[in-house]
Amino acid sequence: MIDAPDHDHVGLTDLFASRRYFRKFEAITGHLTRVAATMETEGTLGKTELRLLTRYVMALTFTFRALSMKYLLVGRDTGRFFGSLTIDEHESGFPVATELMTMANDAQQADKHLANLPSETALKDEMVRVIVSQRQIPTKLQFALSQRLYYQELLRGELFWAQNDPDCVWLGDISADRRRFLLHWAVYDSQVNLPVVYLMEVEDTGRTALPKDQRRWPGVQAHLIAQSLGGLKLLTIAQGFDGDFADLHPKRLRRFHLGPMYSSAYTRQSGPLPEVLANAAAPEGQDWALVWTAEDLQSEHVIQERAGWFSKVERQVFALDPFSGRGAETGATRTERAIILPQRPFQVLAERNPPGFADVRKFVVGAGGRVLRY
Repeated sequence: MIDAPDHDHVGLTDLFASRRYFRKFEAITGHLTRVAATMETEGTLGKTELRLLTRYVMALTFTFRALSMKYLLVGRDTGRFFGSLTIDEHESGFPVATELMTMANDAQQADKHLANLPSETALKDEMVRVIVSQRQIPTKLQFALSQRLYYQELLRGELFWAQNDPDCVWLGDISADRRRFLLHWAVYDSQVNLPVVYLMEVEDTGRTALPKDQRRWPGVQAHLIAQSLGGLKLLTIAQGFDGDFADLHPKRLRRFHLGPMYSSAYTRQSGPLPEVLANAAAPEGQDWALVWTAEDLQSEHVIQERAGWFSKVERQVFALDPFSGRGAETGATRTERAIILPQRPFQVLAERNPPGFADVRKFVVGAGGRVLRY
């Protein structure tokens, strides 16, 4: 089922294992959108934040769909070597970042590939002819069709890329010279092979509104992407932004780490969750758990700093977690962990009640795909 090119990265070389993996993630991303809706209902997320997070989760869904087309015939003799999906079985359970980088390169050349492939209708007609007249499985034609579907998915766009550049949503004007915006962007952290989404609320006192400012907006986008490293604390990112842009004032910065994914069939992480999944002995499609972390940094108050001889600039003072002196360690006002998992693994988790899970928010997938919070 699995090829191991190094200690943590493995290739899904078995056809059925690969398809089960993609089906698993299609279900998980579907449940995540319901979790986000639940968080909006309880007030954890606003409507704009819900819309943006849902968009990124759907982009992940489309990315997995494209990759499932690319590797649809893995393990079959297609007459052409095309590899297998490589996942990080230790850190994340997600595909390695190289898969998304290769996909981005493929997207740049998708038109050229599609021009050299027969149409979808022509391929299907030829497949029927081979099956009926030659009584053979048309593997090479199936492979050609899978690649056409892959490139078509890439051309449709709206996928989660290794780098998803910052965009801007207007939240309203505070006064004639002060506007509120929500900046959002996402990256695929290559260090841990996990998708990470950022949301930053800023107040803009520039002469021209930020998204229309051809001088500031490209610089803001480049700055934020350059600072989107999982190893950087939110406090470091926010203070760097506050210091580099005198007329942009970060009021809140949130970061969502979507993952890791645990599965007794595909991963070998440490900790209590693998034991919970093993003991749950859940049926196929229900032997998984997805953990995510939400970090939140908020501005507490503003101070004025001298800038030159005759002017002053606003600087934010951020609130850090006051409990146990952990604020300096985490660089956030608060950090919240959550987990989503099917009902049977949740029952085992509740019975065992391992240390460290008391403060973890639990979302459970019940009958009919309903998501309940415990």
